[in-house]
Amino acid sequence: MNGVNKSGHKQGIRFVEELRELLPVKESFDITERNLTIGGREAFLYFTVGFVKEQQLQLMIADFQSITPFDIKNMDSTKDLIKSKIPSVGLSEVYTAGLAVVNILSGMTALVIDGYNTIIVMDIREYPSRSISEPDKERTLRGARDGFVESIISNTALIRRRIRDPKLVFQMMNVGRSSMTDVSLGYLKGLAKEEAVKDIIGKIEGINIDTLTVGDQSLVEALDKKQWLNPFPKIRYTERPDVVAAHLTEGSIVILVDNSPTAIILPTGFFDFLQDADDYYFPVITGTYLRMVRNITMLVSAFITPVYLLVDRGIVAFPESWGFLMPQESYPIPLFWQFIILEIAVDGLKMASLNTPSSLGMSLSVIGALLLGELSITAGWFIPQTILLMAVVALASFSQPSMELSYALKFVRIALLTGSAMLGLWGFLGVLVIAAAILATTKTLTKTSYLYPLIPFNGRKLMRLLFRTRK
Repeated sequence: MNGVNKSGHKQGIRFVEELRELLPVKESFDITERNLTIGGREAFLYFTVGFVKEQQLQLMIADFQSITPFDIKNMDSTKDLIKSKIPSVGLSEVYTAGLAVVNILSGMTALVIDGYNTIIVMDIREYPSRSISEPDKERTLRGARDGFVESIISNTALIRRRIRDPKLVFQMMNVGRSSMTDVSLGYLKGLAKEEAVKDIIGKIEGINIDTLTVGDQSLVEALDKKQWLNPFPKIRYTERPDVVAAHLTEGSIVILVDNSPTAIILPTGFFDFLQDADDYYFPVITGTYLRMVRNITMLVSAFITPVYLLVDRGIVAFPESWGFLMPQESYPIPLFWQFIILEIAVDGLKMASLNTPSSLGMSLSVIGALLLGELSITAGWFIPQTILLMAVVALASFSQPSMELSYALKFVRIALLTGSAMLGLWGFLGVLVIAAAILATTKTLTKTSYLYPLIPFNGRKLMRLLFRTRK
C-alpha cells in the first residue's frame, strides 16, 4: 500500500474492532458509526446523536471529502492532518480506544483513519440545555437575571463573563465509574489558598463511587462522609453566577458539577449564610437593614416556640401586659405536641406544593389554610397562638436564602422544644450548650473554623458579615 504505514494500518483496524466491542453500535440507536473514505483511505466516524452539531458535522464531512490521496500521502501523522485539513474545531489525539469511548460518550466525535496510530477526537458538541433564566429560589429585586443551567460549559462561561482575569482557573475532573460525570474546580490563583485547592482536588480524585447521577449532593456526601451527623451545612449552594463571582474574588473555591444548575462554594462558615445577593444591589443603609431583618428572623425562628413553651409552664416570666398572647382556655393536646405536629404539617405542605401542578397551587393553599387554620382550631386540635407562632416560624424560614441552614435551625428548634418539655429551663439550656459546642467544634471542608471570624476573632471581617459595609 503506497504511502500507508503498515503498523498504522494494523493499528487503525484494531481501533475499529475495539471501538465496536466497547460501544453498543448495533444495539443503541444513538451511538453512530459512519464509514467514510478520506484521501483514498478507509475512515470511521463515531459520535452520539443529540450531542453533535449536525450542521457543523456535515460541513466537516464535506471538508474530508475534499482531501485527495496526494494530500494524505504527504501527511505522516494525524498531527499533520490536523494542522492542514481540520483547523476549525477543538481537536486532540488519544492513543487508546478506551479513552476515545469516554470522549464519545461525553459528546465528542472520534475519527479513525486507516494508516494512523492515533484517534482524532473533535469537539463539536452541543448539549441539550434549557434557556438561562433567574433562579426561582434566589430571585432579587434588582441585579442580574441570569442563572446557572445543567451544562457545565455554559456555567463556566457565565462566571468567566464576570471575571476576565487570566488567573481564573477551571480544572476538569471525572467522578463515577459508570457516570464519569464532569466536575470542575474553579478558583483564582493567588487568592485561593493553594493548600485548600490541592486538598479539595485530592478528595475529588479519591472519590470511588459508581455513579454521580444525583449530582452535587452525591459529591458533597462523598467529600464529607460525616456530614450526616451534623445538621449545620458546611457548603453553600447557589444558582447565581454573580454570587459565585463575588466569592471567587474573595478567595473562595467553587465546584461545578455537570447536569446540575447549582454551584458549590467552599470553604463556607456559619456567618457566610447570613449574606444575600439583594444586600449588595441596594445602598449600604438599605442592605444593612435587610441583613438585620434576616438575622433577627433567624433568631426568632430558632427560639420563639421553645421560649413560648417555657412561658406557658411558668418557668420564664412574661410581662402581664402581654398576657393576651397566652392561652385563654384549656386545650386537650399539650403545647409541645401541637408544635411538633405543626412542624411536620408545614413540611408536608412544602412537599405537597412541590409535587402539585401550578394550576392546582391555589387549591392546595386554600386546603392548607382551612386544615391548619380555622377548622383545626374549631375542632380543638390547636389553639390560635400555636397556629400564629408556627406561621411566624414558617415565614422566618422562608426569609433565609439557604434551605440547608433553615433545616439546621429547625432541628435545633425541635431539640430545644424537646429539652424544654422534658427538663424545663435546664433542658433548654442543656440543648443550647450542646448546639453551641457543635458549632464551635465544627470545621469546614478545608479544615478552617466554622465560626470564623468569631472564632478566631477578626472584628473587621465579622462586621462585614453582620452588616452591609462598603467594599
